Amino acid sequence: MKKTIVVSADRGETRVAVLEAKTVKSQREVAEVYIERRGGRSLVGNIYLGKVDNVLPGMEAAFVDIGLERNGFLHVDEILLPDGQQAPRRGRGQGRRIDELIKPKQEILVQVIKDPIKSKGARLSMNVTIAGRYLVYAPNGSGVGVSRRLADKERERLRRMVGRTYDGPGGLIVRTAAHGAKKTDFVREIAYLHRLSDVLEKRKQGVKAPSLVFQEQDLPVRVLRDVFLNEFEKAVIDDEKQFDRVTSFFQRTAPELVDGVELYKGNKPLFEKWDIERAIQSTLGARIDLPSGGYLIIDYTEALTVIDVNSGSFTGRGKGGLEETITRVNTEAAIEVVRQLRLRDIGGIIVIDFIDMARGKNRDKVLGTLRSALDADKSKSYLVEISPLGLVEMTRQNITDGVREILTVKCPTCDGEGVVLSAETVALEGLRKMREIAADDGDNEAFLIRVNPKVAALLNHSDSGLLELEEETGKQFHFEGGEALPISKFELIESGDRKSIEERALPFRPEEEVLVTIEEPHMYNADDAIARIDSYIISVTGAADWVGERRMVRIESVERASAIASLLPDAEQPERSQPKKNGSGEASGNSGNGSGGGSSRRSRGGRGGRSRSRAGGTGSKSAGADDSGDSEEPAGAPAGEKPPNGRDELSGDPGRDSGVKPDDRSGSTPAGSRDRPADPGGEPAAGAPAAPSGGQAGGSGGPEQPEPGKSVNSRRFGLRRGRRRRGRGPDSNAGS
Repeated sequence: MKKTIVVSADRGETRVAVLEAKTVKSQREVAEVYIERRGGRSLVGNIYLGKVDNVLPGMEAAFVDIGLERNGFLHVDEILLPDGQQAPRRGRGQGRRIDELIKPKQEILVQVIKDPIKSKGARLSMNVTIAGRYLVYAPNGSGVGVSRRLADKERERLRRMVGRTYDGPGGLIVRTAAHGAKKTDFVREIAYLHRLSDVLEKRKQGVKAPSLVFQEQDLPVRVLRDVFLNEFEKAVIDDEKQFDRVTSFFQRTAPELVDGVELYKGNKPLFEKWDIERAIQSTLGARIDLPSGGYLIIDYTEALTVIDVNSGSFTGRGKGGLEETITRVNTEAAIEVVRQLRLRDIGGIIVIDFIDMARGKNRDKVLGTLRSALDADKSKSYLVEISPLGLVEMTRQNITDGVREILTVKCPTCDGEGVVLSAETVALEGLRKMREIAADDGDNEAFLIRVNPKVAALLNHSDSGLLELEEETGKQFHFEGGEALPISKFELIESGDRKSIEERALPFRPEEEVLVTIEEPHMYNADDAIARIDSYIISVTGAADWVGERRMVRIESVERASAIASLLPDAEQPERSQPKKNGSGEASGNSGNGSGGGSSRRSRGGRGGRSRSRAGGTGSKSAGADDSGDSEEPAGAPAGEKPPNGRDELSGDPGRDSGVKPDDRSGSTPAGSRDRPADPGGEPAAGAPAAPSGGQAGGSGGPEQPEPGKSVNSRRFGLRRGRRRRGRGPDSNAGS
């Protein structure tokens, strides 16, 4: 099996991938991925001078302060005696108690053997070791040990060679990478490890607990040192600094490997060239498809990881029966399971649910495939026999966080549970809360509730029970909120009289002009279409041909959960686009005379209503006075202001221009009768004629106008809605 190591270093992150190919001609696949970020570097291998914080005989463990956020965990079996010898293993009540071996406030030298994971602190050992390319040096140990991954004949050869070469002090462990190594390789590395041990002793004397004494190598050096064996073709690195560090390390420990390290200088990102980015993204999904059509589902829990095997779309081939079909899927799954364990670095207890097999020889075949695939995994694992139910239980060494844990955080909405309350559940619970609110607050007539739009849509439905609740309690409830709110959000934000709450709750007023996206055809009226803003529905008359387009509309009437609007003429639209369907040669809903299509432009109120009156002004027209829309405003009058009494100056009647009947359910009143200040409008255009006699005084003091087409933040719905048509000054030739 040919392998390649790819190293990519960015400013805040270093990534290393191991690629494997079963044959020379087969495509390389990503087998393992290691990621290390600035501030999140692995602690495994670091050596600290720590101080014992407390000793717990009941747990046969001690907690040691090593200067991190959480104390490290030291088990009794990881303690060395004062003479450097390993303490007798406690086992089941055997050996000495931990409170006889170490005491609180005692300073001890410890090494991290497992990173802090979730709520657990780092796992520590007093048996300190220093790793090299071929050997691991234990200053407090003795003798020579050899990796069990090597063949028996090679193990015996290496044991004799190292034993004749080295006689202390300390002990040595021959690593798997030493396969085929010569005596000169060991002599060179022993000298290198002794120099590191001397540096460690000097640093230990010059620091005060808790302190870091020795830091493990960078990620690229660690990976290449541990896994760059003879079967690897090359290592490719895209960062010059990391390239220099790796080659410098190999020059001291294994000069023959320096030529196998390449510096990548291509323009295309290294991980994209080798298609590693896609493999990294795949680790975030729960489903993994198999070549036959079956698939795996990986489910993470606090206690263990469960992998479920499914046949999917695979129904078998040839004359084979059900048993052969199941066996083939399980065999494929066994290989892919090990690949996912390595790629995602899944550790701890793992349960694999294979499809049930009736024959014992088929179960043995699948289990044998699983064991063979695990031989390529450098992490220690323990596998038990497959059960009659098709379950395989195994454990895999978990030293540090995997790719998934590094790339993701717990969902803030569901808190990692994977489910949230449904909108219907929140709506039903909300009805009960609203009943309590009405009972506890007898002074106020109406209430404004902040909820997710999906919940608001359910509550505003005719059979939700809200109408009955309002009739029973004599109160009125309105809702606001955007899609960004959690589905479970239900908050009382304001209470008061009906008029003031309704003013804040309703998103529009009649005659307001808004830019919306026409989303879908109307269910009952073929010529009409629907637009939505949060959960609020806008029925647009004559907009069936504009589905999918953004159009300016004029609000005609407003109710609690919906509004009716009409399209503005083409001349008023932001973009001159053609409708998708045009049966009559004209866009549906637009008048043929193109109102407003002349050279003159109307001033619009701050909220877009063309019939909005100006405070103190007497020359404006009501909406019903000129249906063609060609009216002009007094040149000097600032747009967007309104008389204090909310009446149209010309007609003198409140709400005459709206044509809206109060909604029985919402109790909404015509826009003209509301005591509500208008939003700031635009200033008159530069060079406009002075206001006629009787016009508004101080007309030049209007607020600054927003840029045309700019989204406006709704103070009622809390999200950015469609663009509103703002006030515009008349053209310079308006009066000609």
